[in-house]
Amino acid sequence: MEPIASNPRPGHAGPIPPLSPEVAERLARVLPAGEWAVHAPLVEEIGLLKRELGAVILAHNYQTPEIFHGVADFVGDSLALARQAARSDAGLLVFCGVHFMAETAKVLNPSRTVLIPDPEAGCSLAASITAADVRALRRQYPGAPVVTYVNTAAEVKAESDVCGTSGTAVEVVESLGAERVIFLPDEYLGRWVASRTEVELVLWHGHCEVHERFTGEEIAAFRRAHPAITVLAHPECPPGVLAEADYVGSTAGMIDFVGARRPRRVVMITECSMSDNVAVEHPDVEFVRPCNLCPHMKRITLPKILESLRCGVHAVEVAPEVAARARAAVERMLAVAPRPGARP
Repeated sequence: MEPIASNPRPGHAGPIPPLSPEVAERLARVLPAGEWAVHAPLVEEIGLLKRELGAVILAHNYQTPEIFHGVADFVGDSLALARQAARSDAGLLVFCGVHFMAETAKVLNPSRTVLIPDPEAGCSLAASITAADVRALRRQYPGAPVVTYVNTAAEVKAESDVCGTSGTAVEVVESLGAERVIFLPDEYLGRWVASRTEVELVLWHGHCEVHERFTGEEIAAFRRAHPAITVLAHPECPPGVLAEADYVGSTAGMIDFVGARRPRRVVMITECSMSDNVAVEHPDVEFVRPCNLCPHMKRITLPKILESLRCGVHAVEVAPEVAARARAAVERMLAVAPRPGARP
């Protein structure tokens, strides 16, 4: 597909440069021509505006292809984006993800402006626990350190000893040298971690509304319908799903698995858009796509990103005393290196 021709856009004196052939080619693999025609002018204008402002756009793996491949400077899972936010020298960060992720970027970059295109982009898992809940658990289990999944609000991170991700949770738990650890808030991730360590874990009953909808019976049906399929599952899924999987790991782990193993046919038991985005890079792999969308991630759109850049909305703020304590927990997480892979 040829790049869309330059067009004058409101608010700009001259024409907008066309998309690079590389970006246009990638997007053409996953977007119908009619949809591409709608997105292309927005992608072009966002690209021009972010260069003018010296902005960097960070996008999670669950963002739609026109965002992930079209406008993002850096993409990845929560851990990768946290690392990138920590080492970025950009004065303006635009976070295309959910609110707790943008908060983490602000916590790690207190002197920089962090924008989120839609402040209502929340997370069922983050909403499942409060700072008061963490304090109550500390009273109930005195002396037990608290490991908090990075998928939480800054005020919850601030009550924690260290954060963790799905890719580092086992290593983080074991790095504390404790016999008992409070692990929050994802129950299913906690059960998976408990199966891989001798440390006793105290769990919370939080769940991701995307991953908890998958069932073991559904995965078994995929196997019957698609012979020789390889099943990759995120550890936020229920235990019955993980028992049916060939590999359990973080979003980054699943992407690495596909790149290294090149399975002929694969299903990723996670959010819909991730399969679309990974498929772009691996045209030789057939992706069977179950479809559980994250309604919060889908609140981030190209028009909202453009408005965020144009108008400087919506700035993420974290109280300094909360940010300092949360930053300590996140920085301890970043110091723990994950082991390669999750489960062969």
